[in-house]
Amino acid sequence: MNDPQKKIYFASDQHFGIPDANRSKLREKKFISWLDEIKADAEAIFLLGDLFDFWFEYKTVVPRGFVRVLGKIAELRDSGIPIYFFVGNHDLWMMDYFEKELDIPVYHQPKEFEFGGKKFLIGHGDGLGPGDKGYKRMKKVFSHPLSKWFYRWLHPDIGVKIAQYLSTKNKLISGQEDIKFLGEENEWLAQYAKRKLEKKHYDYFLFGHRHLPMEIEVGKDSIYINTGDWISHYTYAVFDGSELSLKKYR
Repeated sequence: MNDPQKKIYFASDQHFGIPDANRSKLREKKFISWLDEIKADAEAIFLLGDLFDFWFEYKTVVPRGFVRVLGKIAELRDSGIPIYFFVGNHDLWMMDYFEKELDIPVYHQPKEFEFGGKKFLIGHGDGLGPGDKGYKRMKKVFSHPLSKWFYRWLHPDIGVKIAQYLSTKNKLISGQEDIKFLGEENEWLAQYAKRKLEKKHYDYFLFGHRHLPMEIEVGKDSIYINTGDWISHYTYAVFDGSELSLKKYR
């Protein structure tokens, strides 16, 4: 970080689009207000996945809605603030729209970064760590190029309806049954972090997906932070150049 007054912000799991258009729009406005507040001192913004409850990029079509959020993100990016996007399990089928239209890099796997001399491993968090075999099998099927090719041939009105139904009804996709704290020793992303530390040191592990804001010490001078969500918690993480902390937007 070059400017000691600047900060790096992290947020995830907005799931815009649910439970319906009107209530989603209220949450979008709250998220946009947060973006407006942080733009004055943001050196970079990391969006850690599931910005939308469903997103699929056809070659010439993108899902309807989310104009305010996309417009605000475009404004911040055009102002010179770097923005990074990590694909989640609900925007699994994101391709190059963000990269071409918004100049925002898109990552499908966790990625290492270094800020202020601290090493970060950042990602969405789905499919990592032990267990969750049902979801891991389903993700392989959904992310297979043949699956995407077949789905693209559905009319968007049909494809989006099917995806919205599965997003809320299929527990493997929605993850509703997983939104409960399992205890520090049983949190599978914390276990994943500990395994990674066996090979390399990281100061911070940053993930979303769990919808629970949490901070767990996973090793000597190493912390796992989950950014929570913007459905129930409205939480985010911020790095001020020396420390990473969880915050709640009010």
